[in-house]
Amino acid sequence: MMLSDKRIVLGVSGGIAAYKSIEISRRLVDAGAFVSPIMTTAAKKFVGEVTLSALASEPVKSSLWEDDDPIPHTTLGQEADLILIAPATAKLIGTYASGISGDLLSATLLATRAPVVLCPAMHTEMWEHQAVQDNIKTLRERGVVIVEPEDGILAGGDVGKGRLAGVESILSSVEHVLTKKDLADLKILITAGGTREPIDPVRYITNKSSGKQGYALAKAAYMRGADVTLVTSMPDNVPQGVKVLCAQTAKEMGDAVMGNQEGFDVIIMAAAIADFRPAEVSDHKIKKTKGLESLELASTHDFLVDLGRGKKSNQTIVGFAAETEDLEKNAFEKLKKKDLDLIVANNVSLPNVGFSHDTNEVTIMSEDSKWTLPLSDKRIIADGILDAVLEIR
Repeated sequence: MMLSDKRIVLGVSGGIAAYKSIEISRRLVDAGAFVSPIMTTAAKKFVGEVTLSALASEPVKSSLWEDDDPIPHTTLGQEADLILIAPATAKLIGTYASGISGDLLSATLLATRAPVVLCPAMHTEMWEHQAVQDNIKTLRERGVVIVEPEDGILAGGDVGKGRLAGVESILSSVEHVLTKKDLADLKILITAGGTREPIDPVRYITNKSSGKQGYALAKAAYMRGADVTLVTSMPDNVPQGVKVLCAQTAKEMGDAVMGNQEGFDVIIMAAAIADFRPAEVSDHKIKKTKGLESLELASTHDFLVDLGRGKKSNQTIVGFAAETEDLEKNAFEKLKKKDLDLIVANNVSLPNVGFSHDTNEVTIMSEDSKWTLPLSDKRIIADGILDAVLEIR
C-alpha cells in the first residue's frame, strides 16, 4: 500500500465492528499516512480512546467544543486528503445523507471536499432496510465510495450480510481512491506464477516462482486506473478489482494469452513459464512400487515469440528474464529475439532477489534505453515497470 504523506481522517462510529478501526489505523500509519482519528460518543463504548490515540498519528478528537482549535471540523475537513468512516452505522449514514451536523464526525464530513470512503456495518435487517438503502444510494450519487459489508457471523451469533468489509478490502479502496489514474486509458494483461506441467494426476514439475511480482504488477496497474486481467497458475487472493483467468500449464497459459491478445494495449509476461514438460503424462498415479527410472522431457512452445512478432500497432509487450549470469547481455538478446518492447531482468542468484522473495532488484531494458531499480519491495518495482511502460508508449 502506497500512502506516503497522505492525511487521512479516520472516523469511527458506534458499532461492534469499531474494534477493527485499531488495525485499520495501524495499517494506514505503517503505509506512511498521517491518521487523524475521530470517535463518536457511542464508539467509545466499544473501543478505548487511548488505544486508538496510541496507534494513530495524533490523539483522538470527539468534540466540537473541547479543542484548542475553535473550528476543528473545518480544519480536519480542509486538511484531509481522504476521510474514511469504518465502521459506519445506520445512524451515521442517515445523518450524513441528510446533511445534519450533530457532532464532530458528521460536521467534518460536511466541511470537506476530500473524497469519502464509507464502510457500513450493521445487522442484516438494518442493512436491508429501505431507508438505509435509500441513504446509501443518495451518498453513492454524491460520489461517496461505499465499501459494501460482507456476509458472515454478526453480533449475537446471527449470520448474514452486514459484517464490516475485511481490512484488506477497506485499505485497497482507500489506496485506489488516492492513487493517480495515469493508466486509466489502458487495458493490461499480466501473467503470474510458475506453470505446473503434470507427470500424473498427483505430481507435476514446476519452478520456484511464487507469482508475487506478477500480483504486485496487477495491483499497481489497477490502482493506477488500468483495466487489468491476470492470467495466473495461482488464482488465490487476487488483488481487488482485477479479472482473473486460471492457467496451470504452459499450453493453457499460451492459449489464454494468445486467445485474448487483440484486446489489450499492454501485455506483461511476468509468469515463469516452464521450458520443458513431461513428454508423456500418465492417466493414473505412478505407483512407488513400480518406480520411475527416468522422465523424458519435451520442450514447451515459446508463445512469447508469437506474441512479440504478432503484436498490433501501439501494443506494448513486456517480457521477463530471470538470469544467474551475464544479466544484461542475456536479457538484451531475449529482447531482440522475441521482438519485445521492454524486458525486465533480474539476477535470481542474488540475496532477496526474484523468486519467492517480497523484494526484487531489476534492470528494465528497451532497444535504446535502460532503467535500474535497486532492491525494493515488489510493489515499488511494479510501479517502476509501469512507469517504464508509460515512458515508451
